[in-house]
Amino acid sequence: MNIRQLIEFLQNDNKFLSNVRLWMKKSPRDGLYEEWPVWIDERVKSAYVARGIEKLYVHQKIACEAIAKAEDIVVVTPTASGKTLCYNIPVLDAMAKNPDARALYLFPTKALSQDQLSELSDAIERIGISIKTYTFDGDTPASARKAIRSAGNIVITNPDMLHSGILPHHTIWIKLFENLKFVVIDELHSYRGVFGSHLANVVRRLLRLCTFYGSKPQFICCSATIQNPKEHADAIIGRPVTLIDKNGAPCGEKHYVIYNPPVINEDLGIRASAIKEAVKIGEMIIKNRIPTIIFARSRLRVEIVSTYLRERCGDIPVVAYRGGYLPNERRAIEKGLREGRITGVVSTNALELGIDIGMLDVAISVGYPGSISSMFQQFGRAGRRGEPSLAILVATSSPLDQFICNNTDFFVNANPESATINPDNLLILMDHIKCSSFELPFKENERFAPHLATTREMLEYLESEGVLKRSDGKFHWMSDIYPANEISLRTASQENFVIIDTKDKNKVIGEVDYYSAPTDIHDDAIYIHQGRQYYIDKLDWERRMAYCHEVESDYYTDAETKTNVSVLERFQSRAMKDAELSFGEVNVRSMAVMFKKIKFNTHENLGWGRIHLPELEMHTEAMWIDFNDEVLEQQFGRQMIGRILYSVAYILRHIAPIFTLSESNDIRVHHETRSLYSGKPAVFLYDALPGGVGISKRVFDTMEIIIEEAIKSVKGCACMYGCPSCIGPLPDEGKDTKVAVVQLLQRML
Repeated sequence: MNIRQLIEFLQNDNKFLSNVRLWMKKSPRDGLYEEWPVWIDERVKSAYVARGIEKLYVHQKIACEAIAKAEDIVVVTPTASGKTLCYNIPVLDAMAKNPDARALYLFPTKALSQDQLSELSDAIERIGISIKTYTFDGDTPASARKAIRSAGNIVITNPDMLHSGILPHHTIWIKLFENLKFVVIDELHSYRGVFGSHLANVVRRLLRLCTFYGSKPQFICCSATIQNPKEHADAIIGRPVTLIDKNGAPCGEKHYVIYNPPVINEDLGIRASAIKEAVKIGEMIIKNRIPTIIFARSRLRVEIVSTYLRERCGDIPVVAYRGGYLPNERRAIEKGLREGRITGVVSTNALELGIDIGMLDVAISVGYPGSISSMFQQFGRAGRRGEPSLAILVATSSPLDQFICNNTDFFVNANPESATINPDNLLILMDHIKCSSFELPFKENERFAPHLATTREMLEYLESEGVLKRSDGKFHWMSDIYPANEISLRTASQENFVIIDTKDKNKVIGEVDYYSAPTDIHDDAIYIHQGRQYYIDKLDWERRMAYCHEVESDYYTDAETKTNVSVLERFQSRAMKDAELSFGEVNVRSMAVMFKKIKFNTHENLGWGRIHLPELEMHTEAMWIDFNDEVLEQQFGRQMIGRILYSVAYILRHIAPIFTLSESNDIRVHHETRSLYSGKPAVFLYDALPGGVGISKRVFDTMEIIIEEAIKSVKGCACMYGCPSCIGPLPDEGKDTKVAVVQLLQRML
């Protein structure tokens, strides 16, 4: 069976169609072409023409012309539309004409950097001139680093390495900074929230050094489709860009399907497991040797889905791909996909980005990934030019997924979300002012960014702390600390935990970030890696190591955490009927307390165990609702208040991401029957990242709209008393909770 036959088979399969909520067909589209710009160096043009690129797509031509006019640009076109040539052609043209010119390429992952090196090396070989191109990241051997610093025309790196490995050592990168002509930032949409806020400050530091060395680099940004690409690019680089969004790339016929697993318990509204349904669909497709990618929302789900598929697909190669794998393992998987030796891959959103993994025919997403942008990134991984492709969203029972299933117009007509950053977040800003002070002394009246009149106050604060010293009208770095090493651009903590297999010569099999360690690799956890199960014998918290041995287990573990939220300061508040909304700063303390043993395939609970690990603490922003306890008690009875608060928190946490334009895991909830701050029943929604990035502020501003949609979602659910698709799983005695939640939310409006 080929992809065309598969689509036809499913369109006639009544059992499959009975669960389909939307089947949308997008017709194929011809390409829009333009002649090569006449000013492009003939050697560069000839090299690409020899590869069959006789004309450019219209967006590639517009990009080249804008760059020739010295404009900063952002190119926004769909996945696999040839954005790479929008920067490679003008960069290679500039290098062919001026051998001293330098370019810096930034990619969010090492895998994309390796991809780009391969693409550029091939093009440069065809051009036949000496343009030295290197990747510079944590895997670059020390012996190669000197050559890269002195001779690299194009340096391919990531924001983390620019932050900690290049900017602080600018004195040995003089040739790069003096001759820097282009800065390329690819996959711009992936720089959201904390990561994006950090990158904007890294760019401020980069431009400060370029000014010092007398260069004025031009920025070329590329992004998948988001709602605010120009605004986002402006915020990242700190100056206005030209938007190029006219897509000229051809596209094959595409089929988008929303599949809602069948209800298996009418009273409780419980649906068949999304994991099992995705495995069933994936097994049928992979057994027909149709190249397929399956996206799952967590590392654990990736390992479970790949384990099930390996068991069912026999000798057909199926692999898992996620963060935490070692670099060589990831490179081997990417190569196997490109060469067609791997038929099925199960991945987290790590493969959403434009890594060259060859041509796949089918993409399956297990659960809505939390944003329309991510959804279309995942769907865009399937499709060979001119050939049909199939993309299936298998919905989970979560209220957000059920909202999509019951409002398919939202999916069809939705605009992709805005990417949001807050580069002036005080914690992030202070970190980068420290780094920038280390790199170059600040003049007394210098501003870190043109609008930051507070720069002087921050420098004086650091002076009072003994970190800086003022001398000759400048603030000089005085601390022994190397500041860039203390700051991670992606997480609140720099520290990762290493996982060691004690039975295999103490081999390192993977790593886990600081905040995931208590739930993923606690004592007695089952850690799954490439479908193999490892029993965690001991988690050494102080040394950041977990020791394990391989086992044959018929269950996996799932940890639960206990959370406390304390209000530090309230910034804003407003009254609603029988409730008060507030926004402010909070301290969140969380601790992993226990884990459940869940049997493979049946997913039944086999028992539990305790977790003994330190409490983790985080300062962040939150909005919260304080309810009138007298009204709640009078209307619903004291014994129901806890259940109602849990359900209100549950539905708001799942509906809010639609209106805050954030990923679903960027926001968390907590409820208390008696808040320590107000003494009243309260529900908290807080940013999941230290310092906050403005998500809970948007929840505060749009709470009325969120409540309206929450009411619609609960009332529209087919269950009788409440279920995981609306107000969360409830005990049998919670039969009146669904009605009570609707009544409470309606009262607030």
